[in-house]
Amino acid sequence: MQLKWTAVALAAMTLVACGKKEEAAAPAATPAPTAAAPAAAPPAESIVVKIGHVGPTSGAIAHLGKDNELGAKMAVEDLNAKGVKIGDKVAKFELVAEDDAADPKQGTAVAQKLVDSKVNGVVGHLNSGTTIPASKLYSDAGIPQISPSATNPKYTRQGFKTTFRVVADDSQLGGTLGKYAVETLKAKNVAVIDDRTAYGQGVAEEFEKAAKAAGANIVGHEFTTDKSTDFNAILTKLKGEKPDVLFFGGMDAVGGPMLKQVKQLGMNVKFMGGDGLCTGELAKLAGDAVGEEMVVCAEAGGVEGDFKQPLEDFKTKFKAKNGVDVQIYAPYVYDAVMVLADSMARAGSADPEKYLPEVGKTNYKGVTGPIAFDEKGDIKNGALTLYTYKGGQRTQIAVVR
Repeated sequence: MQLKWTAVALAAMTLVACGKKEEAAAPAATPAPTAAAPAAAPPAESIVVKIGHVGPTSGAIAHLGKDNELGAKMAVEDLNAKGVKIGDKVAKFELVAEDDAADPKQGTAVAQKLVDSKVNGVVGHLNSGTTIPASKLYSDAGIPQISPSATNPKYTRQGFKTTFRVVADDSQLGGTLGKYAVETLKAKNVAVIDDRTAYGQGVAEEFEKAAKAAGANIVGHEFTTDKSTDFNAILTKLKGEKPDVLFFGGMDAVGGPMLKQVKQLGMNVKFMGGDGLCTGELAKLAGDAVGEEMVVCAEAGGVEGDFKQPLEDFKTKFKAKNGVDVQIYAPYVYDAVMVLADSMARAGSADPEKYLPEVGKTNYKGVTGPIAFDEKGDIKNGALTLYTYKGGQRTQIAVVR
C-alpha cells in the first residue's frame, strides 16, 4: 500500500510541476510600437581660420581704423553665413583685431602678437608707416598679408612673397594728382607740405615730381608732423610765394585743421591731397573751410560700369548694419578678407604655406572691382577716383586709370 501511494503522489507532483513550467515559458506582453526618432546627422567637420586685422582704432585717425575694422567684421560674418568649405571641412572664420594707433613701434608689436597667435592671414595695416615694418614679420613667418590702404610703393618692393595690396600705389596716386593740377586745374605755381610719414612724404614726392614734369613751378616744399595743429608759420611762408595749388601729403586729422588756417590766412588756392585726406570726415574736420570745390583729392581705388552697383549695395548694407557711412577703405578691407578666403578654398587648405601661391593667382570679382595681382603683389590696372566737396559732401569727379 505504501508503495502505491507513493507512485500516485509522485505522478501528481509531476503534473503540477509540468503546469508551472508551461506558465513560466509564456512570452511577456510587448508594448505597442512607437515611431522611431530620426537619427541625428553627424556634425560636419570644421576648422577655425583666424584672420588678423590691424588698423589705428585709437588716436587721431581712429575713425579710419574703425571704418576698416568694420569692413573686416562684415566679411567674416558673411563668410560664416555662407558656410565656406576649405577642403572637405567647413571653415569657421574668426577675426583677430589689433590696434596699432598709426605708430610704427606699436605696429610691429601687434604684428608679432598676430604671428604668435598663428593667424592664417592678415589684412592691414592702414598706414604705410606701420604696414612696411610689420610686413617683415609676416614675411618671416610666411603669413600672407593684404593691405587695403597702404600706398607707399616700398611696401611691395621689398622682395617679400607675402605682400599684396588691393589699391593703387603713390606713384599712381601722386602722379595722377600732379598731372591733374597742371593739365586740368591749370596750376602754374605749386606749393607742397608733407607730414614726414612714410605715406605723407611718399605721396607728396610723387605729386611734386609729376607736377614738375607737367610744367609746374614748385614754389616751396614745407614739412609738418602727423600730430601738429598749428601751421601758420609754414602757411604764411608759402602764401608769399602765391601758389595756385597747395598739396598736402598727410591724413585728414591734420589736413582739416590746416584747411581752416588756409582760409583764415586768405590764401586763394586749390587744396589738394591723396587718399588720407579724401575722407567723409574731412568736411567735419574742416568745417566751412572745405569750401565749394576748393578741395581736390583722390582715393586709391574706384569702380566703373557694372561694378558701381555692387559697391553702392555694400555701402548701403554697411550703413544699415553699423549706423555710419563708409569713410573710405572699408570696402577694400572687405574684399581683402574675401581674397584670402577664396585663395584658401582654391588651395583646399588654410595653411599659409599651402595657400600663399594661390593668392598670387587671384582673379576675384569684389565689391571694389576686379582683383588680380602682378608679380610684386600690386593690384593690376589699379583705379583712382578723383573727388571734390560740395555742400559739405564728398562728390566724385572722375575715375581714372
